[in-house]
Amino acid sequence: MTQIALVTYPGLTALDLIGPYEVLRMLPGADVRFVWHEIGPITADSGVLVIGATHTFRETPRPDIVLVPGGSASVMIHADDPELRKWLRAVREHATWTASVCAGSVILGAAGLLRGRRATSHWQAVETLRAFGATPCADERIVHDGDVVTAAGVSAGIDLALWIAAQMDGEERAKAIQLAIEYDPRPPFDSGSVATSSAATVARATAILARDTVTLPHASSAARVMWKAAIRRARTGRRRRRSVTPTG
Repeated sequence: MTQIALVTYPGLTALDLIGPYEVLRMLPGADVRFVWHEIGPITADSGVLVIGATHTFRETPRPDIVLVPGGSASVMIHADDPELRKWLRAVREHATWTASVCAGSVILGAAGLLRGRRATSHWQAVETLRAFGATPCADERIVHDGDVVTAAGVSAGIDLALWIAAQMDGEERAKAIQLAIEYDPRPPFDSGSVATSSAATVARATAILARDTVTLPHASSAARVMWKAAIRRARTGRRRRRSVTPTG
C-alpha cells in the first residue's frame, strides 16, 4: 500500500491539489489522505469550493508521498505555521517523495527542506525560494533534487504527479494513467509561461493574482516568514565563517 498525504489547508488553490490527486489515486494500493490539523471542510482560495480534510497530521506520521499545494492568498500564512513545518520535517525522514506544486514550495522552504537544493515554484514566487537557501529554477516545470521534487504553477501539478507515478510504479503505469485521464494538453494560446507571454499578458495575470494576495494577514505572515529565513541564513553564514581557521 502506498500512503499519499495531500496537505489540505484553508485557501489552497484547488487545481494544485486535485490535479495530482486524480493521478496519484490511480497508483496500485493508493491510500490517499487529505491531511490537516483537524478533519472537516476546507475552503479553497475561490471562497466557494470546499474540500474535506480526511485525516490529521497525528494520524499520518509516515506517508510514502507528501504533497503540498500552493495558495495565492494563504501560502505565507501556512508557511508561518510551526506545527505544519514540524510535521513536514518529520515525515520527510521516511517519505519516498516530498513534493510541492506552485507556491507550496514556499512552505517546504519555510520548513527548511529546500536548503541547498534546486527548486521551482509559480513564476511570481520562484525567486522567494532564494531566501530559504534554495537555488530557484524559473525555467523548469519539474525540479527534483534528492527526495524532494517541486513543480511550477498550478497545472504543473499534473506533470509532477505523472513523474512521481513513473518513479513509484514505472513509466508504463504513468503512461496508462495519463491516457486514463486523457491528459493531452493543446491550449488555444501559447501564453502558459512568462517566456512565451507578452508584457501586457503578464501585467493582466499579475493584476488577477493580486486580487487574492494583497491582504493584511498575508502581508503580516509574509513578513514573519521572510524575517525568520533571513535570520537563519545570517546565523548559518556566521557559523561557517567562525569555522574557517585563519592561515598565514
